[in-house]
Amino acid sequence: MSHMQGWAVQEAGKPLVLTAFDLGPLGPEEVEVTVDYCGICHSDLSMINNEWGFSRYPFVPGHEVIGKVTALGAQAKGLKLGQRVGIGWSASSCMHCRQCLSGHQNLCNQLEATIGGHHGGFADKVRAHWAWTIPLPEGIDLPSAGPLLCGGITVLKPFLAYDISPTARVGVVGIGGLGHMAVKLARAWGCEVTAFTSNAAKADEARGFGAHHVVASRDAKAIGAIAGSLDLLLVTVNVPLDWNALIGTLAPRGRMHVVGAVLEPIPVPAFALIGAERDISGSPTGSPVDIATLLDFATRHDVRPQVEMFPMNQVNEALKHLADGKARYRIVLEANRN
Repeated sequence: MSHMQGWAVQEAGKPLVLTAFDLGPLGPEEVEVTVDYCGICHSDLSMINNEWGFSRYPFVPGHEVIGKVTALGAQAKGLKLGQRVGIGWSASSCMHCRQCLSGHQNLCNQLEATIGGHHGGFADKVRAHWAWTIPLPEGIDLPSAGPLLCGGITVLKPFLAYDISPTARVGVVGIGGLGHMAVKLARAWGCEVTAFTSNAAKADEARGFGAHHVVASRDAKAIGAIAGSLDLLLVTVNVPLDWNALIGTLAPRGRMHVVGAVLEPIPVPAFALIGAERDISGSPTGSPVDIATLLDFATRHDVRPQVEMFPMNQVNEALKHLADGKARYRIVLEANRN
């Protein structure tokens, strides 16, 4: 048996309360990790408030975990006690379906999220399948690494999936928790980067993150001025925009890729796609190999999310800071040690 203490939400929209849970015996392919740091993602807020309609209470949020392996199931592979690892959005998958066997474990229809029905990383410990417990590369900055495990892989996934060239022209819509990492990663990838933001005050920050150009995302004239120029347009926001204008920025065979959870339908005129062979796509996070690739790339190029640190016992204050739109740009909780 193993007990954990975690900051749990008991029902939608309520503050988190420190709660003890009995995790039961460690599964044969499970790994138990002591949490050192855990990022806060906007998805945690969405799950706390049941915005997507499938939250199961009570649960402990947190899916950007950095910690050390403290227990291994008898059939866990490739890890050792004391090893530094990360756990992201996914805690397990079936490992035998076509998607898992072809290296697309993140698309498994039995994928278990780290939060919601499974207790996440706002806690002293967390569990996951060994394949989803990712070894950290030497030299990675531990306090800022957590957000790479969710937000980072979310924005890098289209670069991996669609073989985006270092010579590509890439647009990033929204300079927030996802978008600022997208700008940094796209610049490190070698791309010419255009940042789209509705907040003029963020223009200089976007350039500081690596953007070559900044465009006002609600200025139709400014958007029109770059029509037909972008090979990839990465949408990281979750609000309605002038979709026709944004699709119009795509070059022939360009792609608009959506990773922000836009809840309203996105209207797409067929002729905006047909004439120039444009694509529209979306993706969740990534497979374990994708995540490991991201961590290696970010470490090699010293790409770090910009983070604000809170002690774990101030998690409710940290969540309010995020909900109020004050985070710049990711929040990371640091474990309280007695």
